Amino acid sequence: MNFIKGMDISIFKELDHLGGKFYNRGKEEPLLKILKYYDINSIRLRLWVNPYDEEGNPYGGGTNDLETTIELAKLIKESNMSFVLDIHYSDFWTDPGKQIKPREWASIFGEALIDKVYTYTFEVISRLKEEKLIPTMVQVGNEITNGMLWGDGKLPNYEMLSKLLKSGVKAIKDVLVNNEPKIILHLDNGGNNLQFVNWFSEMDSYNVPYDIIGLSYYPVWHGTLQELDYNLNDISTRFNKEVLVVETSYGFTTNNFGNEGMIFTEELAKQTPYQPNKEGQAQFLHDLLEVISKVKNNKGIGFFYWEPAWIPVEGSTWATEAGRKYIGDNSLGGNAWANQALFDFEGNALPALETIKNFKASK
Repeated sequence: MNFIKGMDISIFKELDHLGGKFYNRGKEEPLLKILKYYDINSIRLRLWVNPYDEEGNPYGGGTNDLETTIELAKLIKESNMSFVLDIHYSDFWTDPGKQIKPREWASIFGEALIDKVYTYTFEVISRLKEEKLIPTMVQVGNEITNGMLWGDGKLPNYEMLSKLLKSGVKAIKDVLVNNEPKIILHLDNGGNNLQFVNWFSEMDSYNVPYDIIGLSYYPVWHGTLQELDYNLNDISTRFNKEVLVVETSYGFTTNNFGNEGMIFTEELAKQTPYQPNKEGQAQFLHDLLEVISKVKNNKGIGFFYWEPAWIPVEGSTWATEAGRKYIGDNSLGGNAWANQALFDFEGNALPALETIKNFKASK
């Protein structure tokens, strides 16, 4: 397998619809063509069940239902890239702080919920198979450090979580009997070795099948690169699994483009050894790729940069008012990520992309 240089561009359809434009060396070009130029070889796409309000308006963060996923996957296939499917099992963002059941599943519990995970996953993978869009890898859940499909699958109920995961994995394998994608189980806080050891030891005790340990590693929150390095080497050896950083990013500026809700700030940047500028962003990515590529026994298989193209296009928001109400969040809308993209606010490719292009994995 080639070292994965990947991007999560799940927001792209929304950006394109709203008129977002991208430039490489001063020339406007399609986003995927630019990414291909910079040696990107895989795209990760999130999947939500029904991310719309009662009037059919999106909750925000992109319209990432199955139809949107299929539309984007076709573009990826045409660009001769592989794609990774990230099933959130929700109508909205999932992470360690929220794993909200799809609204249509709200009254489904226990064995019926286990069955629902199977039938939903089976239907999704069957549709992708029909469209000849088979992913190379599938995440069963997103950042499921504290479980998924709360409250049934919320930890410390490892037994129920294991049943939900097994159900999703079985559906994938039942559809793709002769062409099974690799299964990723994904946690956040990639520098926290104890978290990963405890969590995956529990999964092993319940015989949950998987192939790859997926990690989020954001240097402003998840420890040092030295801690990530230790964790990647330890868990890949301990559990005999490949490891993949499925989410990462770093800011190229602390300018918030007038959005007070922008996540990356000067204070957060101080938690890292990297300057919050274009050079610092490029250096972070170089150092991260060095760490991943040097994991023992070639177990470090690559990375995905999270939403590198989420430039501040008017109308693009992490969550609409309806979406924020859905999760009880009173914070601001708008683009909270633009200063961590790999394109500047005008859509110009940043030096970090050149760093990725030039990087050769150590083997």
